[in-house]
Formats: sequence, structure tokens, C-alpha cells
Amino acid sequence: MRITASTVSLTVDDVAASRRFFTSHLGYTEQAAADGFASLTRDDAAVDVVLLARGNEVLPADQREQHASGLILAFTTTDIELEENRLRAEDVDITMSLREEPWGERLFQITDPNGVIVQFVEWATPARTEEA
Repeated sequence: MRITASTVSLTVDDVAASRRFFTSHLGYTEQAAADGFASLTRDDAAVDVVLLARGNEVLPADQREQHASGLILAFTTTDIELEENRLRAEDVDITMSLREEPWGERLFQITDPNGVIVQFVEWATPARTEEA
């Protein structure tokens, strides 16, 4: 098997709100869209995102009312301070400010209008970890 792309499918109440959030603030572009559906992509290694409206009949009956909760969509990035500052300047609500964990993980979180948590992670360099 050869995997050619990775996609996360999120069931949300308002597809248009999440689509605007991901395209306006996270650099995604719309690949395809229909009523209750949007497929988003980026030109880098980020996972593609499919947004499905809750109750959409393309989902199996037992999955139609589920919601993207308990999920954290995490992106490993560089220049994490710049990214947090950029999002703040765009008036994106930072729901967890930048912090560094003892094991060297630096992270912060934002939340989209449907409650989808997006986490940005940068790993501290070994020299930085030793300083802490």
C-alpha cells in the first residue's frame, strides 16, 4: 500500500464557518464544496480537511449526529512565536497561550467557530531543552 495523502474528516454544525476559519487563518484552500460539505487542502505537508455538516446523509446513520469533539488537530510547525503573534493580530482567539512542556514540546491552541481545537507544536532544540 502507498498512501498518497492524509485527510481528517470533521463533522461540524456550520461547515461555512469552519471553512472560512481554515481558509482565512490557516492557509487552506477549498478543493471542492457542496451543500453541507467542503474539502480543504494546503500545498505543504499538512493534512487535508473535509468538513461535513452534522446530519449529512452521506454518513452512516449511526455517525450522522456525531460532532468533532475530543479531537485535537495538531500541526508541527516552525517559528511558533511568529505564528501565535500572526493569529493574535488576526483577532483569532488563542484558547491556550504558548507554553513549553518539560519534555521540550512548545505549543499553543486555537479553537474554530465549531469547537474544533487546532494545536500548533514546535519541538525545542536539544540546547534549548538543556537550558530549561
